Amino acid sequence: MDINIGIDTTSRQASATALSKLLASTYTLYLKTHGYHWNVEGPHFQQLHIQFMEQYTEMWTAVDELAERIRALGHYAPASYAEMSKLSAVTEETQRPDWRQMVITLATGHEQVAKIARDVLRTAEEANDDATADVVAPRITLHEKTAWMLRATAA
Repeated sequence: MDINIGIDTTSRQASATALSKLLASTYTLYLKTHGYHWNVEGPHFQQLHIQFMEQYTEMWTAVDELAERIRALGHYAPASYAEMSKLSAVTEETQRPDWRQMVITLATGHEQVAKIARDVLRTAEEANDDATADVVAPRITLHEKTAWMLRATAA
């Protein structure tokens, strides 16, 4: 069935492509955060274990919303590790950093995702894609706030 939501095909493609990068970056940050939740050690274990769980739980919900928006635009969401890795601006964790480096790495990751979300917002605005803008704008606020909290934790 044709899609007739008031956004032309080219603009829907632009929004879906931008959203795919945000989805992949959020998913990679989710995986990293969940791994840190499992493996954190040190004097701030309890605080960080809980904080990381809150963060990865929020991102788990967000990736679903992002993927569903891509589908509503008539495109397929990336759905494999290979696709996510190719699209993500956040790098996969391959080491076992200490608690402080975990916090710093996650702060940097949230800053990266906030920048990507801002780019998606601009793309959505250019496409008159209000629904995508509505999904993405709160992501910017959340990732910037999370980055700030993590930077304060690492100080």
